[in-house]
Amino acid sequence: MRTVFEMLFPAQRNLNYLYPMFYRRKIILALLQVFGGRLEKIILQKLLFLVCQKQKEPEYDFIPYLYGCYSYSAKADLFTMVKKDFLTEDETGYLKKDRKNYLALLDDEDKKLINQAYKLYNKMDRDRLMKFTYTNYPYYTINSIPAKRLLTKEQLEQVYAFRPALTTTTLYTIGYEGISLESYLNKLIKHDIKVLVDVRNNPLSQKFGFSKSQLIRYCEGLNIQYIHFGEVGIQSEYRQELKEQSDYDNLFESYKNKTLPNTISTQEKILALLKHKKRIALTCFEANICKCHRKHLAEAITQLTQWNYELKHI
Repeated sequence: MRTVFEMLFPAQRNLNYLYPMFYRRKIILALLQVFGGRLEKIILQKLLFLVCQKQKEPEYDFIPYLYGCYSYSAKADLFTMVKKDFLTEDETGYLKKDRKNYLALLDDEDKKLINQAYKLYNKMDRDRLMKFTYTNYPYYTINSIPAKRLLTKEQLEQVYAFRPALTTTTLYTIGYEGISLESYLNKLIKHDIKVLVDVRNNPLSQKFGFSKSQLIRYCEGLNIQYIHFGEVGIQSEYRQELKEQSDYDNLFESYKNKTLPNTISTQEKILALLKHKKRIALTCFEANICKCHRKHLAEAITQLTQWNYELKHI
């Protein structure tokens, strides 16, 4: 039996038209629209990557993953659009469900980029498109499984040249404020981080990708170990009224006097990790190192008796 809503609006039996659509998701829907309504998952990621590389301010960032360039953020948006009934997903691809003209909703430059993508890549199958991205964007190929099959020896050597070859033992610190998950992960990759040490007291975040369970999954996908030491963090109730740098300085003075002396065993564990793994990074939220306790934690570690390494903030 039809509902009252279905009887009143027989052509629209869901509430998609009430759902606010982010601009970046319109890019994905417009790509699907122009390429006939359905795309394989790998091809969609590659086409989206190529479009974003031409944008002045890319809607999505990407990492080098198992099949080349990949965006976790785009995958999350695709998941949401399937859930909200804009798309249908099967094992290999996505199908656009409605007939709305999303290309018409884009600005002129993005319309041009998507139409150009169709003209340039419409006749490429998956392997040809992958090879095209691999040869033109070798950094994003460094973790690719099919690269050995698709590329020549000389092309592979160009790819391998982008793999980090760092040898120093270095303690890094990194914040994720103001950057995408992919930009953050690329920093870890390019600095050859082996272990990400989360020093937040509460490792949850409203920002996509940065809660503990998500970071574990995304780091493991890149062969980066994740460890959380919440005892060296600062509880959220002490961070509520931080406005001026003097407020931060007062907070950190208390942190240095109370928390650091009581967590020396954890600091020693971090130093032992560094000695074993060579390249680890302490992570928290703030982009500005002067507004984050990780600076003072890292400096405390450098004062331990066995310290003889580099400290860098990235």
